[in-house]
Parts: sequence; C-alpha cells; structure tokens
Amino acid sequence: VQLQASGGGLVQAGGSLRLSCAASVRAFSDYALGWFRQAPGKGREFVSGINNKNGDSTYYTDSVKGRFTISSDNAKKTVYLQMNSLKPEDTAVYYCAADSVVRCEMLYWEYDYWGQGTLVTVSS
Repeated sequence: VQLQASGGGLVQAGGSLRLSCAASVRAFSDYALGWFRQAPGKGREFVSGINNKNGDSTYYTDSVKGRFTISSDNAKKTVYLQMNSLKPEDTAVYYCAADSVVRCEMLYWEYDYWGQGTLVTVSS
C-alpha cells in the first residue's frame, strides 16, 4: 500500500486548501483513512477520518469541526480533506494514513500505512 499526499501550501488565515491522498490499493472500499498532523515540537494529532468499510462514517477532532470536511472518491481511490477558515494553529505537516482494520479511527497506531506528509502553513 502506498499513499501519496498533496495539496499543502502557504495560505493566509481565513483561507482554504484541499489536501488529497491517492492510495495504491486493490480494494479502496475496504480501508479506513485518516488525516493526522504534526506541528513543530508537538506530537501527532488526529484531524479527521473516514471509514469506507463502515458506510463512509466520518470523524473529526473538535478543533476542526465545521471547518474541515473529509471525503473519499472510490473510483479515484483518493481521500480529500477540504480545509476552510484556516487558522495559524492549523500549521503543521499533514499525513494521510490507511488500514483495512481500524478499531478506532482517531488512534494513529491503528494505521499501518502512511503517506509522506504535506506541509500546511497558515500565516496570520
């Protein structure tokens, strides 16, 4: 399984970005996918997840609810994270992750496969 994340960049506070994560898997619909982020000097933080095996259930950390939207396109085997109303505290490297067996989408150790990360910088 390979994951290729893209879409990061520099944006002003209040702006938007859309991250993409393309997965090279045979049965994309069998996977749960998550977005995590890591800011400088901080640990890895769950941002959002979607479980294709569980009726496309979606999950968000409280700080991004109402601002970020996760979605997946099974035909393109790609998961997206639409980020609106960005804040400087959203600045981090964002990683996508995937696994076919996930008991809790918010726990990073549940995922075996990780993308390379894409940097999001939000200026004030």
